[in-house]
Amino acid sequence: MTNDELLQAIYNNMQNMQQDMSEMKYDIKDLKQDVTELKEDVTVLKQDVTELKEDVTVLKQDVTELKEDVTVLKEDVTELKEDVTVLKQDVTELKEDVTVLKQDVAELKEDVTVLKQDVTELKEDVTVLKQDVAELKEDVTVLKQDVAELKEDVTVLKQDV
Repeated sequence: MTNDELLQAIYNNMQNMQQDMSEMKYDIKDLKQDVTELKEDVTVLKQDVTELKEDVTVLKQDVTELKEDVTVLKEDVTELKEDVTVLKQDVTELKEDVTVLKQDVAELKEDVTVLKQDVTELKEDVTVLKQDVAELKEDVTVLKQDVAELKEDVTVLKQDV
């Protein structure tokens, strides 16, 4: 290779290098712009992370409170289940009492029916007895009259004797 060719090759390499450098300048400029944008994105993301950390803290507090509420509610459920058990027992006992009372009512109704019949019979007996008393009063009146007449007869007989 001659000097001219060597110089031409060096010149061509330099031009290629200048073109590459020019392209690299644009690439560097674009990369600097990308870095600036990424820094802004990182700042926004850091703010988002800070806000999310605050949200997580609040949510952790909420979870803790909810766990406490769940514990209290579980205790309430347990108490209510116990109350339900007691109430079921009460209902069973009351049903038994109602059954017994229904039987008592049925027996009392029968007693009432019997007593009503007895009352009816007694009223009939009273009516008959009233009639008997009225007849006996008449008999007493007649007997008194008979006794009075007999006394008069005795008195008359005594006078005749």
